[in-house]
Amino acid sequence: MQQKIINPQDLAFQLYELHNVEQFLVFTRYSDHSRETLQAALELALKVAAEEFAPHARLVDEEEPRFENGRVKMRPEVKKALGVLKDTGLMAAGQDYHRGGMQLPAAVAQMCVGMLKGANVGTQGYAGLTIAAANLIMVQGSPEQQARFAEPMMAGRFFGTMCLTEPQAGSSLGDLCTRAEPQLDGTYRLFGNKIYISGGDHELSENIIHMVLARLPGAPLGVKGISLFLVPKILVNEDGSLGERNDVALAGLIHKMGYRGTTSTMLNFGEKDGAVGYLVGEANKGLAAMFHMMNEARIGVGLGSVMLGYTGYLHALEYARERRQGRPLGEKDPSAQQVPLIRHPDIRRMLLAQKAYVEGGLALCLQGAMLVDEKKLAATDDQRNLAAGLLDLLTPVIKSWPSRYCLEANSLAIQVHGGFGYTREYPVEQFYRDNRLNQIHEGTHGIQGIDLLGRKVSMAGGRFYKELMLRLDATIAAACQESRLAESAERLEQAMKAITDATEAINGEKIKGDKEKALANATLYLDAFGQVVVGWLWLRQGLAAIAGLAGQGEQTAAFYEGKIKTCEYFARYELSGVLSTAELLKAVDTTALEILEDQF
Repeated sequence: MQQKIINPQDLAFQLYELHNVEQFLVFTRYSDHSRETLQAALELALKVAAEEFAPHARLVDEEEPRFENGRVKMRPEVKKALGVLKDTGLMAAGQDYHRGGMQLPAAVAQMCVGMLKGANVGTQGYAGLTIAAANLIMVQGSPEQQARFAEPMMAGRFFGTMCLTEPQAGSSLGDLCTRAEPQLDGTYRLFGNKIYISGGDHELSENIIHMVLARLPGAPLGVKGISLFLVPKILVNEDGSLGERNDVALAGLIHKMGYRGTTSTMLNFGEKDGAVGYLVGEANKGLAAMFHMMNEARIGVGLGSVMLGYTGYLHALEYARERRQGRPLGEKDPSAQQVPLIRHPDIRRMLLAQKAYVEGGLALCLQGAMLVDEKKLAATDDQRNLAAGLLDLLTPVIKSWPSRYCLEANSLAIQVHGGFGYTREYPVEQFYRDNRLNQIHEGTHGIQGIDLLGRKVSMAGGRFYKELMLRLDATIAAACQESRLAESAERLEQAMKAITDATEAINGEKIKGDKEKALANATLYLDAFGQVVVGWLWLRQGLAAIAGLAGQGEQTAAFYEGKIKTCEYFARYELSGVLSTAELLKAVDTTALEILEDQF
């Protein structure tokens, strides 16, 4: 069966024609690579995704991990697939050669991961968390911690987790109360409870390394008193061998509506003498350190949302082409042959919306990946700082926009399937359930909106926001020179002006000191801002398609025409909503603030 994970034409177009990932091959880190080696890695990832991950996606949804006698039991296919991932080097595709990685550019490495997410997000979750935790240790940990814990993680021997949430605190990390007591040997003993810990317990690896937020004795209240600790499930000796079991206990499994293949756990630290842990980074600066992993995870959530939406779209597209139902509205002869669903305008509308969301979301995630490499490898400090600032600005959008709109793509995929879409006979309902979790993974829309509007837009005196708007202006100016894109460019310009006016009005309230009023509609701002950013990326895709039609590209004329039509759709159907939302934002509407608790 042909894979329905990604359209290879679109992936090649986005990597090489839209984002020009080959520009990074001039850097020493990537100088061993060529277009051919990048393609080989992508083809390998797609093969592993289609042959090792996709076949058991339904099985792990129907037979999710079980809690038996204090241990996790799960389908054997999960361990086999992760073993293939480790053996192929895809476990750490972006890591250094000497650590077993492929040293791929970030955009290519992320797409290798992305295709696995699209095939089976539950199984991929274990690997994704592991690499994110290993990267955190490599940045924040000591050389000894890197060698003893991070390197076995990148090799796939140890897996990793992120332990933030506690029952009484939820997303309010300042209220966590897990405590860490210092010991004479320089280690710490941790006591506390964590919930919703993905991959928190299993028998897929030799060990599990937990990255845990906790408080030291006498630490300040709130987020300023949080420290970061590395807590292994099994203690690791100085020579790298495994020691005794640490005081970390699996208290139970949580059963979610999606991601059923990934264990979601409740963990107790310190049921006996305390879980042995190691301080990572500086005391009381753990939240800032953990943000290295959290931001990476947020970008991963966005890409996962895109890929779940993408596979749903491809399933719906195939179904619409093959399923015959009904006749054209003008056909009055009941004996006339039924036509494929895709002949009906409303079906094409739903497919077009899905295409706009998933291909726009993919462009957004790849834009973030390009900035990851720019902030590390660009020629000057200013260029690197600018890329880092733009990535910070876009991170809440990369996390949240796909988790809303690519979920909507999944919803439309179900609708295209008609009644069958609501049954388990077809996978589109599972894609929806899996993707629905991404709206809360690594922070809700509300949290991301406050981050964007409350901090990111105004950081560095608004430098990065202004730089982004300059880039939009440049794209609009170029598109205005193309007759087929001029209308779309005008619509993006209107939406950009609307969001700029709203930003200025809200900043005025922030200057007055009424932060609650200014941020009351932060989620709406996030949505409108995201629409403008994705509108910009669609306009860029339109320009690349025009160039392709002029003979500068590698895809078919039909492919490029589809890109231009989808650019038009996004500008007409999606950007129009920004204008009305911006009016509410510009007025700094207080409806949600004014309603009293007893009025609900």
